[in-house]
Amino acid sequence: LCGNADLAEELTQETFYRAIRSSGKFDGNCKVSTWLCQIAKHIWYQELDRRRRKKTEPLQENGTGDGLENDYCRKEQTMEVMKAVHILEESGKEVFLLRITGGFSFKEIGEICGRNENWARVTFYRAKQRIMKEVGGDEM
Repeated sequence: LCGNADLAEELTQETFYRAIRSSGKFDGNCKVSTWLCQIAKHIWYQELDRRRRKKTEPLQENGTGDGLENDYCRKEQTMEVMKAVHILEESGKEVFLLRITGGFSFKEIGEICGRNENWARVTFYRAKQRIMKEVGGDEM
């Protein structure tokens, strides 16, 4: 996901460190691999938040001025979609984010959530339909 072997190794180490540190909180309701993936997912989201906060892009001047307008529109659309994602039930939200931001296959999502591939497909489809209904578009 991160595109950097060193960062991936560091995030993996952090995942296992946190797993060991909070091993007493593991209640056994899911597989250990699912629990580890959840920890890794949260660490990855924290990394993305950290990057987003540090990110400062210089304004790029292009002759038409469309770049800023397109960026603004894209950002507004993303904001609408994320607001719609926020109102989804937890399982739909998790599957949608794993698929869209994580790029996981439905089979992998099923494994992470302790379900099967078909459940992941159906949950993603329903989440996508709900988001499209909330946003009022069909560009997804």
